Amino acid sequence: MAAQKPAHAPTPASERPHPDVSRRSQRSRQAIYDAALALVVEVGYPKTTIEGIAARAGVGKQTIYRWWSSKADVLLEAFLDLSEQAARAAGEETYTFPDTGDLAADLKAVLRATVDELRDPKFEAPSRALAAEGVVNEQLGREFVTKLLEPSLQLYVGRLRAAQDAGDVRPEIDPRIGLELFVAPLAQRWLQRSGPISHAYTDTLVDYALHGLAPR
Repeated sequence: MAAQKPAHAPTPASERPHPDVSRRSQRSRQAIYDAALALVVEVGYPKTTIEGIAARAGVGKQTIYRWWSSKADVLLEAFLDLSEQAARAAGEETYTFPDTGDLAADLKAVLRATVDELRDPKFEAPSRALAAEGVVNEQLGREFVTKLLEPSLQLYVGRLRAAQDAGDVRPEIDPRIGLELFVAPLAQRWLQRSGPISHAYTDTLVDYALHGLAPR
């Protein structure tokens, strides 16, 4: 008869379940993302600190500095994660641009959604912080454009090219410049708070822009 292991005998280390380090790291990252975004909304970017993020997330400062070099880097990654979550909540892996065959309607729908996002405090505060920091922090500014702005702008480029193929936009138009006719005024008004942003405002931008882009 085989010998029985005493009930009180400790389990050998080789038989103990190993902690899932990757899952724990992901939980910590998400807590840090949530803390950074929340603090920027509550106290503003200038008063948000690595120490404050760490305390809010329940992690040590060294954990944050192991992954990021500054609060700006934390916020950028947190905002990227927030954008991805918003896309998944909408049932998409990434944002897409509608193509119903009606260019004006498609542009107005996207810009209306953009207005709603820009007026949502959880998006507005980090967006403004990153845009402002990107002006004085060249590296962050490049990353902000590359990772956040350019992918969205390329969706506009693709939709305008499809409109050119359909004969709704003149073939000699550069889509990358054409999109700025409605995106740039909205961004400037929002950043400088030079006037209200609304669905009616962006609808008007689209109408004005398409008057210039349409075939003669």
